[in-house]
Amino acid sequence: MAETMEKGTISINTENIFPIIKKFLYSDHEIFLRELVSNAVDATQKLRKLVSMGEFSGELGDLRIEVSFDKKKKTITVSDKGIGMTADEIKKYINQIAFSGATEFIEKFKDKADAKDIIGKFGLGFYSAFMVSDKVDVLSRSYNSAEAARWTCDGSTEFTLTADQKDDRGTDVILHINKDSEEFLDEFRIKGILEKYCKFLPVEIKFGTREEREEDGVDKDNKPKYKTVTKDRIINNPSPLWAKSPTDLTDEDYLAFYKELYPFGEPPLFWIHLNVDYPFTLTGVLYFPKVKNDFELNRNKIQLYSRQVFITDEVKDVVPDFLMLLHGVLDSPDIPLNVSRSYLQSDSNVKKISQHITKKVADKLQEMFKKDRADFEKKWDDINIFVKYGMISDEKFYDRAKEFALFKTTQNKYYTFDDYRNYIKDLQTDKDGNVIHLYTSDAGKQHSFIETANLKAYDVLILDGVLDSHFINTLEQKLDKVQFRRVDSDTIDKLIVKDEKVESVMSQADQDKLKGLFEKAINNPAMSVTIDSHAPDHLPVTVTMSEWARRMKDMAKTGGGMYGFMGSMPDQYSVSVNSNHAMASKIIAETEESRQVELAKQAFDLALLSQGLLTGADLTSFIKRSVQLASQ
Repeated sequence: MAETMEKGTISINTENIFPIIKKFLYSDHEIFLRELVSNAVDATQKLRKLVSMGEFSGELGDLRIEVSFDKKKKTITVSDKGIGMTADEIKKYINQIAFSGATEFIEKFKDKADAKDIIGKFGLGFYSAFMVSDKVDVLSRSYNSAEAARWTCDGSTEFTLTADQKDDRGTDVILHINKDSEEFLDEFRIKGILEKYCKFLPVEIKFGTREEREEDGVDKDNKPKYKTVTKDRIINNPSPLWAKSPTDLTDEDYLAFYKELYPFGEPPLFWIHLNVDYPFTLTGVLYFPKVKNDFELNRNKIQLYSRQVFITDEVKDVVPDFLMLLHGVLDSPDIPLNVSRSYLQSDSNVKKISQHITKKVADKLQEMFKKDRADFEKKWDDINIFVKYGMISDEKFYDRAKEFALFKTTQNKYYTFDDYRNYIKDLQTDKDGNVIHLYTSDAGKQHSFIETANLKAYDVLILDGVLDSHFINTLEQKLDKVQFRRVDSDTIDKLIVKDEKVESVMSQADQDKLKGLFEKAINNPAMSVTIDSHAPDHLPVTVTMSEWARRMKDMAKTGGGMYGFMGSMPDQYSVSVNSNHAMASKIIAETEESRQVELAKQAFDLALLSQGLLTGADLTSFIKRSVQLASQ
């Protein structure tokens, strides 16, 4: 039986430290396992450091950390073969909450090279064990002692410290799980926690065993035989890709690591390897995935680590909002494990990290653009949502991105902003000197308008993304003397001054009559009818919404906020009737007004149909009327 060495009181400032730990310090009780395994890793790393500094010459042996549980005894044990502790060290590192074991360790070896790299704190992290335990035992033997010590505490401020026996160096932390926390006495629960928080810790972590099939010679027919072997289950990858030098890695390595992170994801487009050591420490790999239009579904795919310990995948305050669509990992020891939202929002290092990531992404995109523009253009359809989102939301990123951001035309050509302005300025400039950028938001629905614009030698951009209404707004504010008009805009013919003036072949009296007939046929005050003169091959009727009103409604759908009121406003349309089209002449030539109104309604419905605006009962009536007219 172990001899009692000492009884005492834990050095804390309040009797209520454990309820505080349980209720306020940690929001999720499963975090206890992360803390204990992290401490075990720290103890192992300290031993490795002693070896590298020539302070320990013994055999390291198997340094695996082992997590085990006993459902009958209701215990969970975390064992390491690290530096271990003497009885005196247990009193210092465990009894005095918030005392850093690493602090004294560094001080002792401060003259040795790289001593500052030693990590590990004993204190509040260890006390997270009491969130789930009625009692905690710590059995430890130091690397430089043959004696072991056992520390026991039942969650009060009293403890016992006794001499004990332990065959090898290291520490066992044994948790006697309380009734409320028996959910953790489950293999799959523990495995899930370890895989979540400890997947990339730098020391191998064993949890149970697994069975594998191995070849075992051949049978009499020379066919391979198999046997089942039991192997230790190692749940982590102790040497993750981001901790390696980029010069030692191939594209295949990066793609394999992406598959490890996202087993069911499509291969990424490209990636950025981060490796910063001043003025803050940051490593990681950020991947550019193929993003669907519903980009909200692609968020929260970046994992944040501190010294390879998982912290969170909610990295909003570490990563700029427009880069939340990226995937990958970030690792910074400057961010504590038990990080709070307020900490992330206020810490200066976090802000520097965010700014650095923005700069690195801009540098990477600019490098790709300059190195191989043709390849960059191929990727543009997939990456433009990142670039546009960044240009809308980040002033510094806009200044960098305007050099490599591209416009894509309906002819599948790509231009930088400056190149495109120079390309169209001689043809698409209005009377005020604004260069008019025509665009389509839906090439299928607006095909006839695109075709008409192309016949006039006008160029049309494709701006059909979920962010493009906001992007257009940003560009009009940033680019001098540039305006955007959708290709079916009601103002396009008035804005393009190089368009030849077309006189009407119809008398003013007939034009007035034609307007009345269409107003009667449409019978809708939201549809404002005008009679215009275009070329005979121009559409007979076009239905458009003003550029301003449509843009505000588009922004209300995607952005809400100050544009939200537009969502409830009634739609107002302009109906332009081409008086030079043969259909207009046919309507006027009819002798019966009912027949004229019917033809006007048919022409109007055709215009609605081309815009996807003809639905329901109106569409049914149109089809019936079309059959009747075709039968006459």
